[in-house]
Amino acid sequence: MKGWKYAAQIAYMGGGYSGWQRQKEALGVQEVLEDALSRLSSAPVRVIGAGRTDKGVHAVGQMASFRMDREWAPERLQLAANFYLPEDVRVMRVHPVSGGFNARRSALWREYRYFIWHGWVCPPHLNGLVWWCKAPWSLDRARAACRVLEGEHDFRAFCKTGECPERSVRTLERVRCRRWGPMTVLTVRAPSFLMNMVRIIVGNVDAVARGRRSLAWLEALLSGDARSRSAVTAPACGLYFWRAAYAELFGGRAASPLGGWSPGFWGAQGGAEDCGI
Repeated sequence: MKGWKYAAQIAYMGGGYSGWQRQKEALGVQEVLEDALSRLSSAPVRVIGAGRTDKGVHAVGQMASFRMDREWAPERLQLAANFYLPEDVRVMRVHPVSGGFNARRSALWREYRYFIWHGWVCPPHLNGLVWWCKAPWSLDRARAACRVLEGEHDFRAFCKTGECPERSVRTLERVRCRRWGPMTVLTVRAPSFLMNMVRIIVGNVDAVARGRRSLAWLEALLSGDARSRSAVTAPACGLYFWRAAYAELFGGRAASPLGGWSPGFWGAQGGAEDCGI
């Protein structure tokens, strides 16, 4: 469809959806977003997302691009789309973009964050929003594992069995671990990921942080070892598509999902490096 092109930042609760992608026999977030935008257009609207999230994975900064058949003020398009969307999916921002912009192909990098709650009790308000891991982590061991994971490696052991492409080399630009009281947050940033890669990364860091596996074991996995030698896949409920960066938007940086344009977790209240994220 010809017309005006936009990029939108999308937030959603993933518990009620079988991932981002439109599917034949299950409901994806892409489908409900396309249905909402199509009600504002004389022709069906097709949406391209920055990344495919698994069933049950959440997002606060998923980016999507699409064309509308007429020009919209960004704020009015945001309000109109949200009127037709279910309450667990929201358009957070809308930006006009050039015709060549593509939320998937134009992304410089994508960032995921995984939230783990430690302890013998977890607040019920966090059910379905974090991984409740009763065992404590050694923060020193977890951060050592993050340092091992950064850089270019063969992540074949970090991909879902049967879904790994022939080339499984990826580059992790940032892997960070930060703790706030009983909450641990693991941040992973890369230009692209393999299927289930972040959740398997979390499972492997968990094995090292709990003293069940060594750093030498983790290093060996990064030489293209088999998935069967890797640790468990962490649950989907703790994972969030956090943000993506584009040369055309935000000066090549990424919009903070929590407000403003600061890249830090706390926006203007603290820098990302100060937070360890």
